Amino acid sequence: MSKKMKTMDGNQAAAYISYAFTDVAAIYPITPSSPMAEHVDEDAAKGKTNLFGQKVRVIELQSEAGAAGAVHGSLQAGALTTTYTASQGFLLMIPNLYKVAGELLPGVFHVSARALAANSLNIFGDHQDVMAARQTGCAMLCEASVQEVMDLAAVAHLVAIKGRVPFINFFDGFRTSHEIQKIEVVDYDDLGKILDWEAVKEFRRRALNPDHPVIRGTAQNPDVYFQEREASNKYYEALPELVEEAMADLAKITGREHHLFDYYGAKDADRIIIAMGSVCQAVQETVDYLNKQGEKVGLMSVHLYRPFSIKHFFQFMPKTVKKVAVLDHTKEPGSLGEPLYLDVKSAFYGSELNPIIVGGRFGLGGTDTPPDQIFAERWLHHRY
Repeated sequence: MSKKMKTMDGNQAAAYISYAFTDVAAIYPITPSSPMAEHVDEDAAKGKTNLFGQKVRVIELQSEAGAAGAVHGSLQAGALTTTYTASQGFLLMIPNLYKVAGELLPGVFHVSARALAANSLNIFGDHQDVMAARQTGCAMLCEASVQEVMDLAAVAHLVAIKGRVPFINFFDGFRTSHEIQKIEVVDYDDLGKILDWEAVKEFRRRALNPDHPVIRGTAQNPDVYFQEREASNKYYEALPELVEEAMADLAKITGREHHLFDYYGAKDADRIIIAMGSVCQAVQETVDYLNKQGEKVGLMSVHLYRPFSIKHFFQFMPKTVKKVAVLDHTKEPGSLGEPLYLDVKSAFYGSELNPIIVGGRFGLGGTDTPPDQIFAERWLHHRY
């Protein structure tokens, strides 16, 4: 079991992990994701080698759109490729995300999630950027702390390679990306033991090569396009179990257990909060406080947001739950509710459980959400 400790922030943790699995890093700087690419570039300049015994090739493009295009082309050429971005820059990558996902390419997009420029510019953290990409076909994995970034960023790379679905691996901008913590580092030798090397070989064999040419990226008419879109379903159906397996493999190394949905709190909780990202740490503190006061509350922390696995969602859900508050770190004007709230309502539909479910927004543009605000949520629970 690895016990190497190091002080780093979320960006450095993501860079450290991604370097291990990356042949090419196609980058363009944007706050607060720039340090990830900077750390990778620095390591490459110092001659650091990855799991494949080589330095990462770092290329900077003219914009995030160019970086995403380079990611797409590099993956088609058989190079495991990674990028790092946020906010408006991430939005520029969206057209290419559809192609990378549609062509089953194992790219990883590390996003220090950030607010979007709407009524005004804001460079601080929320989930408005990543939520704009939930239809692209990329898997979406979220972390709530610097240690989780160290652990679960590895899961994103491992499963992208094995499952052939690209990952958007995201954590809160500034709140996690720039938070400095003393964490346990996962050793590259240990990562190499749980990487599916045969899947790496298969990916490289599928690379576009004039010695064994294939046709890709065609234009298709209605008689073919629909069927091929549906043919990809099996990869998404398999993905939740692959993520669970990767998390289990990593737990054997680190001793830290993670699941698609991590439950924290009373086993017989009657009220729970469901959320993603760094707010989960504030919720945990509040859960501990309230349970010591004799209340029965809990937190469901979401890691794998896409594909959303109903089976795993209910695996740790207390059967005693009567009231659920879903906290979204984003705003979708005109919608009946924010994305996570609507997904949770859909998950409960047709289940044996029938709790009251309310939704709420928090922390837009990096607004602080301390434990006393989470504590206030209990009064909202009591109103229903």
